[in-house]
Amino acid sequence: MAQSPNGKHNIEDSLSNAMTIRFRLVGASAVVLALIFIGLSYRYWQSSQDPFKAQAVINPPFTSLTYAYHTSLWWHSEDYNHLAWTRLSNFSHIKQVFAWENIEPARGRWIWYRADQIVERAEQAGVKIVARLSDAPAWAHPDLVGEKDVDYTDAPPTDLEDFGNYCATLSARYKGRIDAYQIWNEPNLSREWGNARPVASAYVDLLATCSQAIRANDPDAILISAGLAPTGNDDDLARRDDLYLQDLYDAGFRQWVDVVGVHAPGFSMVDYSPDQAERDGRGRWATFRRVEDLRKIMIANQDAQTQMAILEMGWTLAPPEHRDYAWFAVTEEEQAQNLLEAYTYAAEHWRPWVGLMTTIYLADPLWTEADEQFWFSITNGAYYTRPAFHVLANMPKYCGDRVIPYRDPGSAEALGLVPTNPCD
Repeated sequence: MAQSPNGKHNIEDSLSNAMTIRFRLVGASAVVLALIFIGLSYRYWQSSQDPFKAQAVINPPFTSLTYAYHTSLWWHSEDYNHLAWTRLSNFSHIKQVFAWENIEPARGRWIWYRADQIVERAEQAGVKIVARLSDAPAWAHPDLVGEKDVDYTDAPPTDLEDFGNYCATLSARYKGRIDAYQIWNEPNLSREWGNARPVASAYVDLLATCSQAIRANDPDAILISAGLAPTGNDDDLARRDDLYLQDLYDAGFRQWVDVVGVHAPGFSMVDYSPDQAERDGRGRWATFRRVEDLRKIMIANQDAQTQMAILEMGWTLAPPEHRDYAWFAVTEEEQAQNLLEAYTYAAEHWRPWVGLMTTIYLADPLWTEADEQFWFSITNGAYYTRPAFHVLANMPKYCGDRVIPYRDPGSAEALGLVPTNPCD
């Protein structure tokens, strides 16, 4: 420190130096605060410009993205192919129907063999399960007229407590072993609701009964509302999916689930928006990006913080004789390209508000060309795969902060010669 000629400190110099340092610190702090303010302002501006409010999603139940295949293991649980294909693809989850009619075919008579086998083998393969709970047995609705899979696809039970008992018994048996539950399927269609007019409040009653039963036995399991069928109908046969979702909010369904379920079948090219469809005289529902309309309904109901799960996604190869599906059919090569673009689009535009994305199907080996599911599938029979499978298996995966890069189809990992390390 400088000293005066008589050896004393130069107090004026010391004070001057201290003031200089102080001003520099204040200036630096001001710069830091300004940068923080600019950063926060930019994030606020980004958020305000994002119609899907991505930044509102906090602590999402699923990593975004979570990759899943819809499997058909029930009658083929001895066959490891679906699980091996899932693991080979670096997909972390399967979605599998746990049909009530197969597990409790008569009241109080439980058959667990196949369910046990699926759960055990999925664990051995390192694959997580999303269990779809649906398909009520005939004894649960004895007064319903008609035959299942002929006159209707599914029907709610006469006594909701019967379904609640099923949900409770299954979730207690597999506590901590099933990652998530999808409760029912497409209740906005009459054929999935015992040919009755779809009414959201009735589904919410069923949802609440099952949800409470699962939460009492396996509170860590993720609960997902039923995927809704995209449809332009609003009549006794179907309730339009956007209207039905609003009905669900009006009936208070959100307290019973952790994730909102939707379906995104491939009615169009991936980048074709609902606005473009409406401009072209088509229904907004007939687009892959229909889920964006549904996300806006979530936001309008102050539910931007909640994640969405795509429970069915795919493009059909249906030939002309399948009139209900042939109008939006594609080639095998187009099916593969569209699925690749769907996952890529979601990774770029829908994270983190979309978590789980489920491709349909790894085919049931018993499906034939008469089955509509056969044409959506990315495999063909028990041992054959279509081009889409190989594209999905080797494409990049985007899971939170982790990226699994594109994989050469001829690499040791792609050929199953070395272990994979899927996203989770």
